Order: sequence, then structure tokens, then C-alpha cells
Amino acid sequence: MTSVTAPGRRTPAGLRARRRRPPYLTGGVALLVLALALLGPLTAPYGPNEPVGAPFQQPGGGFLLGTDLLGRDVTSRVLSGGRTIVVVAVAGTVLAGAVGVAAGVLAAMVSPRFGAFVLRAVDALAVLPALLLILVLAAGFPGSDTAVVAAVALATAPFSVRVLRAAADSILTSGYVEVALARGDSKAAVLRHDVLPNIAGPALLDAALRLIASLHLTATAGFLGLGRGGAEPNWGRMVSENLPGATLALAPFLVPALLLVLLSVCVGLLAGRLADAVGRGAA
Repeated sequence: MTSVTAPGRRTPAGLRARRRRPPYLTGGVALLVLALALLGPLTAPYGPNEPVGAPFQQPGGGFLLGTDLLGRDVTSRVLSGGRTIVVVAVAGTVLAGAVGVAAGVLAAMVSPRFGAFVLRAVDALAVLPALLLILVLAAGFPGSDTAVVAAVALATAPFSVRVLRAAADSILTSGYVEVALARGDSKAAVLRHDVLPNIAGPALLDAALRLIASLHLTATAGFLGLGRGGAEPNWGRMVSENLPGATLALAPFLVPALLLVLLSVCVGLLAGRLADAVGRGAA
């Protein structure tokens, strides 16, 4: 007997294909904000620190977003204020990922005692509040974005170490790695051919998740006036310095805040899609 599928009825395979459709909108918005942050300084109509009008002037009259508390063009400062946050967040994420891969793999491969020592060390570091690390390092190296990068990496690396140590340990206890070691393959060969290729997916996913935390911490550092100081534009610093004038003009603090939220949300959604892809690959 031949079964007939009702017309217009969506099959489970069709639903799965729809769910797996590439996130063009989310990726496009994230790329747009990143391009604005990285390339914006090249298109700023005025100098970001140049007073060009009255404080908290409303949009119009040659100022697309008005002026801030010192009469500087908000558009120019928005275009110039995202590069530092993005570069510092990405640098902190890369540094934390490198520490996570190195320490996590070593903790899994060297010996159980060494692995337990590494985990206790990262646990001790993980209990320290991230904001405290940023404040201490920024106070020790005032005006340094490098100190903020180091603080972001120290705050996020412990979680990467735990995740990647678990990923490496699951690979090392698999049958094909045990066979490779039994036939005489060195640990270096197992590391190069078996461990590192198979933790690439989890490492990439972990880096995407840590990037969200790094963006939040970097924006918080800017809000508190840490890192590169003075009048240098920074989306986080723009929020704090223009918040007292919120009743006079919304754009000086609202636009950079919205850009930070938009970038974080888009990166989070892309990380979720990446997690689905890694999960399907593992399955």
C-alpha cells in the first residue's frame, strides 16, 4: 500500500533544515558593529576630542547625534570609541584561550596529580572577583590597556582551563588513543594528531563564550575610567561620563550602550549556533 503525504505538511527534516539555516541576520549585524568599531575612526567627521559646539546640543545642525558634555561631536566619538573595546576584548580572549588550551591539555596529559594541582590553582584564581582583578592591575599600571587585557585573561582563563581539560581527558580515555599509545606512539604524536584536532571545536566554542564575558569586562573597565585614560573615546567611558546629562540629551550615552548590547547579544546568539554545530559534530 502506498502512503500519501498530506500536501503542505512540513516534515521533521524540513523543520531541522529550517532550524539549521545560517544566521545571516545575526552574523551581518555583528559584522556591521565590528566594522563600525574597527573602521569607524577612519570616517569620523571631527576629531573625537575636539569641542565643536555647545554641551549636550541636540542632533542637527551638522551633528548627527548631537554633542556630549564637553561639546564634542557624539558621532565622531562613537565611531572612534569602539576599537579599543573590541581589540582589548579579543586580545584578552585569545590570551585566555591560549592559557586554557596549554594548561588544560597539560593537566590531562602529564599525570593525575599534576592535573589536580592545576585545577586547584585555577579554582583559587576563579574565586577572585573579575572586577577586583581589573581594579588591582589597572591601579598598578594606570592608563594601560595591556593591564586590562591581562585582567580580562586572568578572569576568564580558569573556566577555559576546566572546559578544555575535560575535553582533552575525554579524548585521552577513548579507545583509539589507548591503542595508539599501546602500539608505541609518543605523547607528542598523540597530542599533535589526536588531542589538538579533536579539541578544536570545544576550544572555538569556549572562545566565543569567553568573548562575551571579555566584552562585558572591557566595557566595565571603560565605564570605570580604567585603561587608556584622558579624553580618549571609549564606548564604556562615554556611558559613564554622559549619564549625568541624560535629561538633556539621550544620544551621548544611549548610542554607545546600545552598540555594546547589540554586539554582546549577536556574539551570544552566534555562540549558541556554534554550540549546536559542535554538538551535532560530536554526535
